[in-house]
Amino acid sequence: MMKKHSLLAYLVIFISASSFAQQSIDLDRDEVLSQIELANKYFMEKWPDVGKTIVTNMERPSHIWTRAVYYEGLMALHEIYPKQDYYNYALDWAEFHDWGFRSKNITRNADDYCAAQTYIDLYQLEPKPEKLKNTRAAMQKFLHTPQNGDWDWIDAIQMGMPVFAKLGVLENDERYFEKMHKMYMYSRDIEGENGLFNPEDGLWWRDADFDPPYTEPNGEDSYWSRGNGWVIVALAKVLDIIPEDAQHRDQYIEDLQVMAEALAKVQREDGFWNVSLHDEDHYGGKELSGTASFVYGMTYGVNNGLLDEEKYTPIIEKAWNAMIDDALHENGFLGYVQSTGKEPKDGQPLSYDKVPDFEDYGLGLFLLAGTEIYKME
Repeated sequence: MMKKHSLLAYLVIFISASSFAQQSIDLDRDEVLSQIELANKYFMEKWPDVGKTIVTNMERPSHIWTRAVYYEGLMALHEIYPKQDYYNYALDWAEFHDWGFRSKNITRNADDYCAAQTYIDLYQLEPKPEKLKNTRAAMQKFLHTPQNGDWDWIDAIQMGMPVFAKLGVLENDERYFEKMHKMYMYSRDIEGENGLFNPEDGLWWRDADFDPPYTEPNGEDSYWSRGNGWVIVALAKVLDIIPEDAQHRDQYIEDLQVMAEALAKVQREDGFWNVSLHDEDHYGGKELSGTASFVYGMTYGVNNGLLDEEKYTPIIEKAWNAMIDDALHENGFLGYVQSTGKEPKDGQPLSYDKVPDFEDYGLGLFLLAGTEIYKME
């Protein structure tokens, strides 16, 4: 009799565990694809002219970092679901700007050369030397200059780091990998007084202005959601680009794992993350751009065996469902996107209907997250 009870108990536990596993990956790939297509359709229809300047508090060209991040997402969507309209939209944008940058080829500002990520992707689909003439001219100087402190704000890690990785692979030139690592580690361990990464908390200060003794109102360190999002996106993208045997790869894997662990602890009950990761009362509330970034980084980690599937899949699913249920409009507009800035107070308050000053980068991150979820098995 005891054996029968033991067997029954085992079966109940097994069935419960199996049910949980099934629920934890209960995201329909076709539905996810339709959701990201809807959001992208909204934007392409709103911005049919790829060269139209962006006017907020001032007029800016359409190849600044905000729009470049959108095109990163669009190229990711094109990779999983190739459509001529997507390709043409990106190609027309690159050609309008003559495959160049806002500050021409002299720029060291990652916000400017972020567009090169898409230029390289388009080049690989149809190689023509003129497409990368400006990119090569802009980036080669980094190999011949000693300074490594260009990425003195963590947003720049995402804008710039994948460009080095892509060029290193394309040119078969490990110098790009080495320079990328030196610049990353300078931001991580040297910038400011002791670097912008806090290994104790597994998170990053946005720039030296937010290093200790600066704190949030509750006395905690200031960890801005989207800023940390930029870093985990960069780590995932670089790991996806560089060879499996690339030097320093273990450093990026370790940092992605440490960040994911830290982020898992501070996810909101509704699935989002707050803009201030360690002070839920400092402009607390759901925010999409940081949430989408974390979903992308964690999903990449799960898909590539770097993060525990059983632990992180429910976190990913909860966050994705939150963005769909609470932020995605029927017409494809995305709510709860914090406007440009560098800390929790910027662009506040957020809401379901509020249009941020730029709609493009939030969508780009949403597309990255959705396309990576689409790859889940």
